[in-house]
Formats: sequence, C-alpha cells, structure tokens
Amino acid sequence: MSAVFLLKRLILAVPTLFGVTVIVFVLLRVVPGDPINMMIGPGATPQDIQQLREIYGLDKSIWDQFVIYLRDLAHGQFGTSISLRQDVLHLILGRLPVTIELCLMAMWLAIATGVWLGLIGAYGRGRWPEAAVDGFSGLVLAIPDFLWALLFILLLGVAIPIMPISGRLDFDTEFKPYTEFYLIESLVRGDFHVFLSVLLHMILPAVALALPLTAIIARVLKSSINEVMTQDYIMMARAKGYDRRRIIVREALRNALIPTVTLTGVQFTFLVGGTVLIERIFAYPGLGNMAVDAVINRDLPLIQGIVLTFAVLFLVINLLVDLTYAILNPRLRHG
Repeated sequence: MSAVFLLKRLILAVPTLFGVTVIVFVLLRVVPGDPINMMIGPGATPQDIQQLREIYGLDKSIWDQFVIYLRDLAHGQFGTSISLRQDVLHLILGRLPVTIELCLMAMWLAIATGVWLGLIGAYGRGRWPEAAVDGFSGLVLAIPDFLWALLFILLLGVAIPIMPISGRLDFDTEFKPYTEFYLIESLVRGDFHVFLSVLLHMILPAVALALPLTAIIARVLKSSINEVMTQDYIMMARAKGYDRRRIIVREALRNALIPTVTLTGVQFTFLVGGTVLIERIFAYPGLGNMAVDAVINRDLPLIQGIVLTFAVLFLVINLLVDLTYAILNPRLRHG
C-alpha cells in the first residue's frame, strides 16, 4: 500500500502545483497596478522606468513572462524580489523556519488540549464536564483567531503586561544562530535563556492560532468516542467488567481518532493560512508577515514564491494526514 499510495499522491501533486502557479501568475498580472511605480523614486524619468521593467522582465508579454518563470523554477530559481532586491528563494528560506516553528507549536497545543478536552467531555457524558467542553468550544469558535490575538495583546500585553506581544526575541538577547529554527537550536545548544525568550514570544501567537483547532478537535473527538461506545466490542469490554475510563482510553480512543485525524489535517491547512494575519498582528517575522508586505508592495516574484511555498506545505500536510489515516485504519492499510 505504501509505495503505490505515495506514488499516486506525488503524481497528483504535480498538476496541483502547476495549476496554482498558473492561477497566481495570471491573477497577479491582470490586477491593476504597476510594481515598478511602487518602487521607483518620484524623480524617475520614463527611461528609468522602462529600464527597470526590462530588468525584471515586465516589458514582455504575459506568455513570455510565464515561460521564463517556469524555466527559472525548473532550475530552482524563484526570481528577484522587486521591493527588497534580494533572491526570493533566499528570503523564503530565511522566513519559512519561523512559520514552521510557530505552526508546529500551535498544532501541538491544539492536539494536546483538544484531545484532553475531548476525553473529559466523553468521560463526563450527560454531566457538567460535557457541558463545559461544549460551552468552551462554542465560545472559541464564535471568535476568529485574529480577534483572540487582539484580545491577548490588550489583556496580557497592555492591561496586565506579563507577556511579550511583538517580535521573536528580546532586544537585549544576543543569539547567533546557525539556522532559523531558534526554538529548537537554542534548546539543543543548551542556551536556555534564549530558549525561554523565544518560547515566551511564541506563546501568544501560537495560542491564538491553536484555539479554533482545539475546539474542533475536542468536539469531533467527543462525538466520535460517544459513537464508538455503542459498538459491539465496547459492549464486550463492559461485560468483562472494565470501567468507563479504561474502555474509553484503551478500547474506543483508537477508532475515534480516525475522523478526528482527518478533520484535524484539513483544519491544519487553515491554521497555516492563518499565520498571515497572526504574524502581522504580533509583528512576528515569519513567512506570513512577509507575504503581507509583498502584497502591499505588489512584489510579484515574492508573492508567487510565497504562494507556491504555501501550496507545497498544504500538499505535504495532506500527504501526512493520509498516511496517518492509513496507519490508524487497518482496512485501508491492508486493502
């Protein structure tokens, strides 16, 4: 199953990425506005503007630009940023680890808290624990993640200033990283002062990202466990004298995780997309924050590179979800 499954998914990823590339490329060029006018000085002559258009290839037809772009992609080149005057791939690789660390932290928080709440709700079915979990889920889902971010800033950054609300590291903290994975690298190197600083700066944006996914996981897992508890093998476990806690954790949880994993993977893609607003609100130097700047400056090569990077991330996430689903579902694994 594994080799054929992976091969099919990889083959399907090729037209998906090509379609994303075509759509983004065309849309960015039919939208009104000229990126050269965004970067040129007020005293520039028409000759200067034309020269810049030739340098960035914007004087050619859309078809010619697209062919050149595909050729560059085939050679691993994303072009040069119009606003930052740097290689797009270098810029993305510098910001991507920041966003990956934030997403992984948010995902870990959502899974750990959501599963815990789902188990509590299922164990206390028909009593106040289930009502509390349902109330918490409803409240969290009623407020978007960016509003949670603003509430955290006002409460924990302004009213009760106990948490950092911007940046990734304290200004007075010196750290010379070998990679952009600050949290992991500082922990491996034993630099716990830097690790604590990076962690504190990451907590609020990670929690804001994780809250909606936490509520979804809790609701779906609780409902799945309640449904699984009506199966015949659960009745057999009850007949053997197992208590409710053991039945839920050791018998029902594995099968109840199958729909939860599927939905969590789908929602994780929305979590990755949510980094754009969250990073902007917290001035977090990730890929999402850079995407906003690229859109404001109409930096076509940078926007194309970021969107293509997000598309690859979505495909990888969906592939991992499918693999996890196959591991949890014996019928699919042996089919």
